Amino acid sequence: MKICVFCSANEQIDPDFFLATADLGVWAARNGHTIVYGGVNCGLMECLAKATRQAGGRTIGVIPKIIEENGRISDHVDVELFCDNLSDRKQLMMDWADVFIALPGGIGTLDEVFTVAASATIGYHQKRIILYNVKGFWDSLIAMLDDLQQRGVIRRQWQQWITVANTLDDIQRLLS
Repeated sequence: MKICVFCSANEQIDPDFFLATADLGVWAARNGHTIVYGGVNCGLMECLAKATRQAGGRTIGVIPKIIEENGRISDHVDVELFCDNLSDRKQLMMDWADVFIALPGGIGTLDEVFTVAASATIGYHQKRIILYNVKGFWDSLIAMLDDLQQRGVIRRQWQQWITVANTLDDIQRLLS
């Protein structure tokens, strides 16, 4: 399976996020899965790619031109898919991935999650989207989604498109 992982490129975040990210990469590699991700050489992205490769796994980096031009491509990318911009990047990720997992991340991660979820709501795909809720990172987003649901602005239940996993064991159960 090709697992697309959305996550932070920042270094100065909770060390436990790095541990959970490395564990996800090792698990994916040991189970024969390929990681599709942003291809950047810092933060959780670099941690994920390094852990995946060290455990014998394979990575696909989807890399916008600006990342390439700034020399920020990870050395842990097996396959480089270059694109013009972030919109192209998201489309390529959707095309290549079988499932999506969102680790802790910021505006870019939120953009990716909601682009994929919105695409699912109108029928472009039926791929699973998982919020990996490490240390309750996504709790406020979950509360917001619940609030939007209660206000009637989300058709059906948001859990039809987005699933929450609090542990790697939860992810393993969801993907088995």
